[in-house]
Amino acid sequence: MLRKIPVITGPTAAGKTKLGVMLALELGGEIVSADSMQIYRGMDTGTAKPSEKDMMGIPHHMISVADPAENYSVARYVKEATQKTEDILSRGKIPFIVGGSGLYIDSLINGREFADAPKNDALRRSLSDMFDRAGGEAMLNKLRLADPAAASKLSAGDKKRIVRALEVYEITGRTITEHDLESASRPPRFDAVKIAVSYEDRRTLYSRIDERVDDMVAKGLFEEVQKLLPVISGPNTTAGQAIGYKEAASALRGEMTRAEATDLIKKESRRYAKRQLTWLRRDKNICWILRGNERDLDFTFRTSLGILTNGTNG
Repeated sequence: MLRKIPVITGPTAAGKTKLGVMLALELGGEIVSADSMQIYRGMDTGTAKPSEKDMMGIPHHMISVADPAENYSVARYVKEATQKTEDILSRGKIPFIVGGSGLYIDSLINGREFADAPKNDALRRSLSDMFDRAGGEAMLNKLRLADPAAASKLSAGDKKRIVRALEVYEITGRTITEHDLESASRPPRFDAVKIAVSYEDRRTLYSRIDERVDDMVAKGLFEEVQKLLPVISGPNTTAGQAIGYKEAASALRGEMTRAEATDLIKKESRRYAKRQLTWLRRDKNICWILRGNERDLDFTFRTSLGILTNGTNG
C-alpha cells in the first residue's frame, strides 16, 4: 500500500487518463476524476470522457455526476470527491486522482472549503437582481469597499463570484478572503505525490491537441452539442462555457462555420493547455515526466511507477 495518494495531472491531451488506468491496474487502485467538465452527463465526446473500454475495468468516480444545466461548484466537487477518496481508502484500495483541473486537485488535496459560510437564497436573489440593475462595475466597487483582496481577483463580468462574495460578507460579517485564508491555513487533508506528464516539445503537445479535436469532430461533437443546446445555451450555464461546446454551439446557431468553430476549438484548447502548464509549474512538489512522443507511454508508466513505489525517477 502506498503511503501517499497519487495524483496524475498535466495539460490536456498529454495522456493522463491512460497512464492513470495503467497505474491503477498495476497497483490496485480506482480513479477519482479531477476534470471540471467530465462531471457533466451527456458531455462525453467534447470532454474526451473515457469509455468503458478505456477504463479497462477500473472503477472511475466523479464522472457524469451532474446535469449540464447545473452550475457545479469547486466546493461541491471537494465534498463529493473527498467522500469517494475516503471510501476507496477504507476498502484498502488506492485512490488515483487523475485530471487536468488544477483548482479541483489542489482544493481536494488541501481540503479547502471555499468560504463554506451559510447561504441565503433570498439575499442571493436580491444581490443578483441588484447586479442586473446596477451593472457589474458598480457591484465590483461595492465589493472593493468590503473585501478589496477578493475584488482585485475578479472582473466586472464575474457575476457569480461577486454576488457570492457580497453574500458571504453580509451573512457572516467576515470577508470571503478571511474564510479562504482560514481554510488554506489548515493542514492538507491528504498526503499526495503529484506526477505531471507532458511533452518535451510544446509543438508535439499542440499537434496532439489538434489531432484530438479532429477526432472529436469525427466522432460527433457537433451532434452531441446539438442535443445539449436547450440546456447549455443560458449565459450563466457553466457547461455551456466549456471549450468545444461554446464554439460548436455558435456554429450551430449560424454565427460561424463548422470549420471556423473547429479551428477556434483547437486554438482555445492550446491556450488552455498553456494555462494548465503555468498553474502546474507553480507547484514545486510536482514530479515532471516529459514524453518524447505519443508512442512512449511505456516509459512514462515505468517512470511513474518508480516515483510511486520507490520515490525515484527510475
